[in-house]
Amino acid sequence: MNFKSFSRTMKAAAAVWALCATSALADTTIEFIQWWEPEMPAGALRGIVDEFEAKNPGIKVKLVSGPYATTRDQIVVGAASGTLSDVVGLDGAWVNGLAKQGAIASLDELMTNANYDKSQIADIVKVDGKSYMFPVASFVYPVFVNLDLAKAAGVDKMPSNRTEFEEAAKKMTDASKNQYGWVLPLSLQSPSGIQNDVMSWVWASGGTMLKDGKPDLENDDVVGTLEYIQKLNKDGVISPGIFAKKEQDKVEEFVNGRVGMMVDTLAHVNLIRERNPNLNFGLSALPAKDGYEGKRGMPYASWGIGVSEGSAHKEEAWKLVEFLMSPEINGKLVSIANAFPGNVNAKPDFVAADPIFAEAFKIYQSGYPANEFVGLPVAEELMRDLNVEVQKMFDGAQSAKEAAANAEKAWNAKF
Repeated sequence: MNFKSFSRTMKAAAAVWALCATSALADTTIEFIQWWEPEMPAGALRGIVDEFEAKNPGIKVKLVSGPYATTRDQIVVGAASGTLSDVVGLDGAWVNGLAKQGAIASLDELMTNANYDKSQIADIVKVDGKSYMFPVASFVYPVFVNLDLAKAAGVDKMPSNRTEFEEAAKKMTDASKNQYGWVLPLSLQSPSGIQNDVMSWVWASGGTMLKDGKPDLENDDVVGTLEYIQKLNKDGVISPGIFAKKEQDKVEEFVNGRVGMMVDTLAHVNLIRERNPNLNFGLSALPAKDGYEGKRGMPYASWGIGVSEGSAHKEEAWKLVEFLMSPEINGKLVSIANAFPGNVNAKPDFVAADPIFAEAFKIYQSGYPANEFVGLPVAEELMRDLNVEVQKMFDGAQSAKEAAANAEKAWNAKF
């Protein structure tokens, strides 16, 4: 082969290689697993992702969506099998375990490579000094009240302390109609009810489950809360099937008018309205113990985001993270989701536009965010440990003090 022929051949090969490379770039698809899409208006998250694709030609995003508990199970399986999606929706309670497992990547190198200004992030969840999660949107957990059911039962004001809550729950309970005052999900498979529906009562009265960073479940605040919830159970005001219920079951019962009150995330407001547009409901702060006059801890949870350590497309995954955390897009996303932003420069518009969220914002401003499980080692296992003991307590096998002592012993072994 002469030089000209060789040159032509090499040029042709280079052209083919360039075409293949371009095609490969165009075909880069990253998976984003999360539970957010079902909790947002139909098409909302897909619309934001479409904007990302338009601004990042060559990157396609496949949304892997499902309810919270289902998504959590998928992430656990994916982390164990090395098949975790490129971009991962995270709960702060999962981060420590996933990081120690090597399933999610440290974001520090990705931020450095992108010259990213991390001062714009409202909070960064870290493990052993490394950054693993950005909260994209944060949601407070007030009490949702079925106003029509409350009115029919003669409950004329939102309960502000535990005695008022108990009285309201009793009035709203009519077992013959399969109607109950409160709902408590304590599934061991998805033990977040311990965080959101049990320990939230402790935080609402300024209490804590830790002392100097170590477990302290035998204190009066925790034991008193367990005794109070046990009394509600004995009163028969909690919807049956406690041990089998997950978060989505709780919401389903509220949507269908079978329970008068539930502790739940603001993230579910859109879902509730979509499932039952005629449901007349309101919000109140979580009741504090009688006589407490201090600031109330407001339980919260976040739609966190991270990147899979096993992703073959970390650069593209980071671009999606960066896009969702940008002031404009973050402001848009939290406005749709009715959440508090993860970027300090984002400006949500939901507070002025919707009376439910205006009330939620007042509740938020009057207290302080509290969730002691975020960032703890094996946080879900800790929830499950306490859950097991609470179930035994409900079954009459032990007292609240014994439940707290046994759970603290199990927790100490894991700290």
